[in-house]
Amino acid sequence: MGSATVPVVVGIDNGGTSNNATVLTLDGRFLVDELVETPSEVQAGPEAAVAAMVVAFDGVLARTGVPREQVRAVGLDTPGPASATGVISSKGSTNFSQPAWRGFDIRGALERRLGLPVVYHNDGNAAALYAHHVHFGTEAMRRSSVSAIVGTGLGGGLVESGRVISGAAGMAGELGHVQIPLGTVLAPQQPVPICACGFAGDVESVASLTAIERNLLPYWLTRFPEHPLVGEPPQRAAKLVRGYGERGDELAREIFSQQARALGALFTIAANFTDPHAYFIGGGVVETAPEFRDWFLAAVREHTVLRAEQAALATFALVPDRDMAGARGVALAALEAVRAVPTPPPLVGD
Repeated sequence: MGSATVPVVVGIDNGGTSNNATVLTLDGRFLVDELVETPSEVQAGPEAAVAAMVVAFDGVLARTGVPREQVRAVGLDTPGPASATGVISSKGSTNFSQPAWRGFDIRGALERRLGLPVVYHNDGNAAALYAHHVHFGTEAMRRSSVSAIVGTGLGGGLVESGRVISGAAGMAGELGHVQIPLGTVLAPQQPVPICACGFAGDVESVASLTAIERNLLPYWLTRFPEHPLVGEPPQRAAKLVRGYGERGDELAREIFSQQARALGALFTIAANFTDPHAYFIGGGVVETAPEFRDWFLAAVREHTVLRAEQAALATFALVPDRDMAGARGVALAALEAVRAVPTPPPLVGD
């Protein structure tokens, strides 16, 4: 397809079990249209994980027929928490649980192994950046957005003028740990939910798979004592709730209504903080049947309180291509970094 002679950037999305890689030409065309996954080896420690990223890099180039010399930069995302420059938190994280990961410079390590510039974002920011650019297209660099990615936890991203806001320590957009008013979220006598991070009543304590398992399902099963999920192991029961929700089950819809109200409360705060053009929702909660997905998005919108001037301009939409969004988002960030490097002026003879 003529890709062999075109300069490119490579995007690598690092996850708990797999790396997903993509290739983007400097004129903005993705050369990969599906998941290109290889094992991430993160449980085997940093050295094995960085080697696995190199395997992902070489593999996606082989698939697209692009020689290594044509690669100008690499984008990398991982789950957080990590600094803006890709140093894993000193406290470690769910994916990077071994002591060797704490304070490990994953971006720098990959840059040294590849001998190429590496641009880093956490996975929430990467998905947010991709959603923003797909939605706004040629207007992306003149628009702003807020994204909430609902998964095991709750990731997020703030994009202003087409670029991720990282913050001083790289921890801007950690929307899961924004504490929200619970008056419109919880049912009467429902206990205040506690997040795995220790906060009471932050968004992740309601809107995440972990929240369903630890906080929401235990409460709602007391209200629906005859429900089929009673007696299921908590972790398995939490994963089954989505399927029940798609089928219109009352208990499941109560749980997802609470999640939608929590996201609405978060977006209401965002409206007063950054006043974005668009609000995006991604993750497993919207990787569902169209009727359920549309119901959930409408519920989030209904519970986001906007002023009339904001409501006239704001869009609510889904993060597209969820499984590919991370790799594509960091590829876009790498492309932007390449474009930002000024071309050296031509040498002029005496």
